[in-house]
Amino acid sequence: MGRFLGYSCSVCGAEYGPDEVTYTCPMDGGNLDVILDYAAIAKSTTAGQIMASREESIWRYLPLLPVIEPGHKGTPLWAVGWTPMFRPDRLAKKLGLQNLWLKDDGRNPTASLKDRASAVVVARAEEIGVKIIITASTGNAGAALAGMAAAAQMPALILAPKNAPQGKVAQLLMFGAKVILVNGTYDDAFDLSLMAADTFGWYCRNTGYNPFTAEGKKTAAFEICEQFSKATGKVSDVKWGVPDAVFVSVGDGNIISGLHKGMKDLHELGWIDRMPRIFGVQSQGSSAIYNAFAAGTEEIKPVHATTIADSISVDLPRDGLRALRAATQTGGAYIQVSDDDILAAMRTLGRDAAVFAEPAGATPYAGLVKAVEQGLVRPDEQILMLITGNGLKDIKGALRAAGKATVIEPDLDALKKALKQSDSRAEESGR
Repeated sequence: MGRFLGYSCSVCGAEYGPDEVTYTCPMDGGNLDVILDYAAIAKSTTAGQIMASREESIWRYLPLLPVIEPGHKGTPLWAVGWTPMFRPDRLAKKLGLQNLWLKDDGRNPTASLKDRASAVVVARAEEIGVKIIITASTGNAGAALAGMAAAAQMPALILAPKNAPQGKVAQLLMFGAKVILVNGTYDDAFDLSLMAADTFGWYCRNTGYNPFTAEGKKTAAFEICEQFSKATGKVSDVKWGVPDAVFVSVGDGNIISGLHKGMKDLHELGWIDRMPRIFGVQSQGSSAIYNAFAAGTEEIKPVHATTIADSISVDLPRDGLRALRAATQTGGAYIQVSDDDILAAMRTLGRDAAVFAEPAGATPYAGLVKAVEQGLVRPDEQILMLITGNGLKDIKGALRAAGKATVIEPDLDALKKALKQSDSRAEESGR
């Protein structure tokens, strides 16, 4: 634990020791960045040592994390991460790109990238003797916490909006978490969870608000660079490779800020020699950070979020400033897409890459399509899309994208007629 030195405020830069604060800066409420002892890490660990590890989870990066090794080996708490990365060649051809990569974090234990954050937060909670964890969630963060807490046999309370997808609510309940549906938005549930944590002394996992969430999500950046090195044959004991550009969907902003933090960690250690350009993609119905980026300001104003992509449906992003800087400080950009673009991206990912993504998970592809059209990326660049959640999380959204199955009587003539109609519709959609 000597590698964990404390925290730095992302707004005012004030620094605190590991035991001085828990969540945000007492001065201005700014989100806190975890400070690591890079010199100590560099002395004890090399990129080559990690690359040689047989541990296929986020815990292969334990020397770069501010927690001690968690218990519960053989449970989902130890199965998080090391998700597959591959080249979706048909998508690349459609877009005129030579080097496109896709990392599917829908393969995590509870089927979303947010398992990374919850695994690290639960490890931290055990370390400091927490009894109960609470979080607000539209579904994925809650499911991730419920699953990781179940593995650690730690009570969890989830506050979710009443309109959260039923598939996600079912996960929360199945893992044994206490689930309270709030008659309001995610932002309402978030504010209520803060009040409850403060009143009852519970540990709050909330996205962005808890500094350890970004520390978990940054492991996706570590995997991207390590896997990219292996896939491109750039294996080295001292350096990893890095894509030219990374595309990710953005709601609260904690995933993209976690990616940025992970890349900065690797760059500070000298394990990568440059930073990738990071592109955040938001729905038009929930685009507070995009609006700030387009206006050239760091002032992020709340919106009234309405989008099919519930995982990124946020009025006021709780990690908005760091999320904005993830793009501006790396030479990336924010891209805005419509819900129709997202639905089309879901279909394309399923049919041309065999990846079943929930709406928020498909949003990066919709953004990449726009980026190609606008000339924000070159055809010869190494580009990676990060898919953040599986389509089974939101069956209603999937059916909107894919359409419904045909119902027929059990006879051959009906089957022939249905097949003919199906072929006709396919031809029309292909024009």
